Amino acid sequence: MKMKRLWVIAIVGLVVVVGALIGIKVGQFRTMAAAGKSFTMPPESVSSTSIDRTDWQPTMSVVGSLVAVRGVVIGAELGGTIREIGFDSGATVKKGDLLVRLDTSVEEAQLAAANAETVLARLEAERARSLRQKGANTQAELDAAEAKKAQADAAAQGLKATIAKKAIRAPFTGRVAIRQVELGQVVSPGTPLASLQSVDPIYADFWLPQRALAELQPGQVVRLRTDIFPDAAWEGTVSVVNTEVDLATRNVRVRATMDNQDGRLRPGMFVSLEVLTGEKRPALLIPATAVLFAPYGDTVFSLEEKAGATLAKQKFVRLGERQGDWVTVLSGLEPGDTIVTSGAFKLRNGAPVVVKNELGPKAELAPRPAEE
Repeated sequence: MKMKRLWVIAIVGLVVVVGALIGIKVGQFRTMAAAGKSFTMPPESVSSTSIDRTDWQPTMSVVGSLVAVRGVVIGAELGGTIREIGFDSGATVKKGDLLVRLDTSVEEAQLAAANAETVLARLEAERARSLRQKGANTQAELDAAEAKKAQADAAAQGLKATIAKKAIRAPFTGRVAIRQVELGQVVSPGTPLASLQSVDPIYADFWLPQRALAELQPGQVVRLRTDIFPDAAWEGTVSVVNTEVDLATRNVRVRATMDNQDGRLRPGMFVSLEVLTGEKRPALLIPATAVLFAPYGDTVFSLEEKAGATLAKQKFVRLGERQGDWVTVLSGLEPGDTIVTSGAFKLRNGAPVVVKNELGPKAELAPRPAEE
């Protein structure tokens, strides 16, 4: 009997403890629910800008390579020993300047003998002609003398041509590369001496998709930049649009002619180009950082004032051409709208925001990586 009473007391005590714990938890849940009803998310910090129509220059951005207008590897047409070198590596030479002279001592001696034979043959031909006028010789003798004179002249001219070929001159004005021969070196026919490149103007070759043919034509302005000289820009024009499309890639080759008076552009360099494809036209421009790209559609957040607070409203947009950090908007926004330019990824529709424009990056048409 006494044991049963102890069990009853223990069970009642356990029930009381459990009931107290349940009561405490219920009170906590009610407090949390009440706090949740009154809780509001703190505003997110974003940067913004007001958009308006501005002049937009349609362009096509592409990468390409530089090609010399004229470029050759100067070689020896005849063999011989180098007696004179008339250029320094990297120097600019003019058309007709002497580059290399080969030894011509043997040819000059042969030319002296050939000149003597020419003089003798000329005298004999004149004598035969005089005798023929008097009838003292035959026509065959006169013809033989004339032929001997012509052969002597041809032999002398051939030696002069050989001597001239051993004086190798620049075929055009340009910049000569590192020379590949030295004074006293014996060269054979075809031995390369140095490379000669004409660098002003210079060609920029690039490829564009075949759909660009509708917008391409000779004379269009082309702007060129290179990472080697990030603060410099060059301007030229489209000179040739290839007459055929590559069967493998369906791209068309285009060549632009660029001014290069300072000579900083070199053949073979990798460059970035922009082809101006049309007249300027009004367009809505927004920074690309404002766009949330998604498979179901691209969106931006516009800002609206409501009940003393700034709220974000998500809008679907249709985008057009892009240049640098900017992109054109075809539909979805109107002039005068204020949009979020940075921080849009952390927003939801109707979220409160606080605008801090000093935090946002600056959008540029020709952005360059920041120097470390």
